[in-house]
Amino acid sequence: MTESLSLKPDLGRYGVWTFGAVQPEQALEIEKLGYGALWVGGSPAADLSFAEPILESTQTLQLATGIVNIWTAEAQAVAESYHRIEAAHPGRFLLGIGVGHPEHTGEYRKPYEALVEYLDALDAAKVPTSRLVIAALGDKVLKLSAKRSAGAHPYLTTPEHTAHARDVLGETVFLAPEHKVVLTTDGAAARAIGRETVDFYLNLSNYLNNWRRLGFTEDDIAKPGSDKLIDAVVAHGTAENIASRLRQHVANGADHVAIQVLGGPDKLIPTLTELAGPLGLKG
Repeated sequence: MTESLSLKPDLGRYGVWTFGAVQPEQALEIEKLGYGALWVGGSPAADLSFAEPILESTQTLQLATGIVNIWTAEAQAVAESYHRIEAAHPGRFLLGIGVGHPEHTGEYRKPYEALVEYLDALDAAKVPTSRLVIAALGDKVLKLSAKRSAGAHPYLTTPEHTAHARDVLGETVFLAPEHKVVLTTDGAAARAIGRETVDFYLNLSNYLNNWRRLGFTEDDIAKPGSDKLIDAVVAHGTAENIASRLRQHVANGADHVAIQVLGGPDKLIPTLTELAGPLGLKG
């Protein structure tokens, strides 16, 4: 078992999730603070052109996509981009892919089969499964991620989901959930900020269904989302409070936790700086 565990991607215990690429100088600050990885969300284009400036400005920071959308980024082009980045910066790029949302994709058809076809195309293009993860919430795609990639990158979940995902995946598969944070002890203000982001997902069936499976009621997941739901998916309070919440994912089986800072781009580095100590990072 030890040998299999060593095959997991090493992104450190905590990383940073951003909705789109950060500036190279911000990536350097994130690395200096001791975070192991930067996840770039927002369905980046197939050319992955953001990658080299970030990797060139840093030395050890891992870079991951969270996620490339299989409907908007053609597999062969993504594979070519992967190989370009890997050749220049060996072992520092992790490709995260996913199927996106049926409500926002006109050609969204049989998403599971389309995901399998996309994985087949990446395999044919020799993208190594050890540097590939899949956005997964439900058991079917979690099992696929265990079979066809290094592991799973669940988004907008809870530590309870992490525990379930670990049971489904088994111990040797990489698990890297994302969790949102707002660094303030003003609960009402934190929930207002959280709702601004979560509102988008309250119309999306894959997230709604996942929350139902986790025991949230129809009232919880109806707009604008109950305090119970918002507090579950958006951690707030002191840096110590937030760190404690993030550590619950680790205790429940996460190998790595991707932290998304809410409240505006000016909050990113200050929040990460405050969290570094309670999270036990070198910064």
